[in-house]
Amino acid sequence: MSENKRGNSIKLVLGIVISIVFLYLAFGKIDLAKMKDAFLSANYWLFIPATLVMFVAHWLRSVRWRYFLKSIKTVRVTRLFSATLIGYMGNAVLPAHLGEVFRANVVGRNERIPTSSVLATVVIERIIDVLTLLIIMLVVVFAYPFPEWVTLSGYIMFAGVAGLFLFLFLLKQQHKLTISLMTFSLNLLPQKISKKLKELIYTFIDGLNGMKKKRDYLKVLVYSLFIWFCYWLFFYILFYSFDLVEGYNLNAVSSLVLLVITTISVVVPSSPGYVGTYHFLCMKSLVLFGVPEEVGLSYAFVAHGISTIPPAIVGFVLAWKEGINRLSQKE
Repeated sequence: MSENKRGNSIKLVLGIVISIVFLYLAFGKIDLAKMKDAFLSANYWLFIPATLVMFVAHWLRSVRWRYFLKSIKTVRVTRLFSATLIGYMGNAVLPAHLGEVFRANVVGRNERIPTSSVLATVVIERIIDVLTLLIIMLVVVFAYPFPEWVTLSGYIMFAGVAGLFLFLFLLKQQHKLTISLMTFSLNLLPQKISKKLKELIYTFIDGLNGMKKKRDYLKVLVYSLFIWFCYWLFFYILFYSFDLVEGYNLNAVSSLVLLVITTISVVVPSSPGYVGTYHFLCMKSLVLFGVPEEVGLSYAFVAHGISTIPPAIVGFVLAWKEGINRLSQKE
């Protein structure tokens, strides 16, 4: 077994163990009969607009991705949308966010550009997402005091983003010095490994050059805000599905708090699809507002199902179509 396969197997097993632990914590004190009642009393018709809102968010994400790729190649939004959904399918069935590599590989192969350069734009995209999340946290904290562990998670994410921004800043302002230091460090490694890493890093850096015009930055900001607005709206629609607005006085701020905490749950290592961590933290977020655990866990399963299953199904179909197209091209 190769080192990569062994590493992925370890990640998968570790993720499954973590998910089992969180599922155990989630179901620890649950009355299954009450949870069943919560499921049966939900307004299923509202699942439709909630699903549509999530697909709109994925489309907006694809449009925004196009700006990050502009310096490499202009790519059709439809192709990026297809790759994005294939990536979500990958995240649903593979550990360690490997779906991100999936979608970068799809674009790289179809557009004949280095996958590592495309992957660099995915990294930039995730940095922007974390920054937006931190801004939301900063705004919400004035209206609702987060639990200490949520604030700590925010500090950790901020530290990670700050480190990446420092690296990107040095690449921009002190490009030659940064490259020289990286080259010197890589030369200390065995030649075969050093050569491969240099090729990977240099193509990765090409993908970091990104946007050239100032108005592109403004467009990215606007698209980012709309993407996160869709995520907020998704949770808020489901509040009405489970009668949480009138029944427990949940409001727009409650939806923002839920958005922040569930997003943190996605960062926690777990099995494919964020099973367990998402459900537990989503439930606990709603408990903060007085929602019973049974209702909160029912809500969590619906929210997770809608945000995961439809994109994964469409992504699977698109991935199958990609495979058919490759076969026909070979013939």
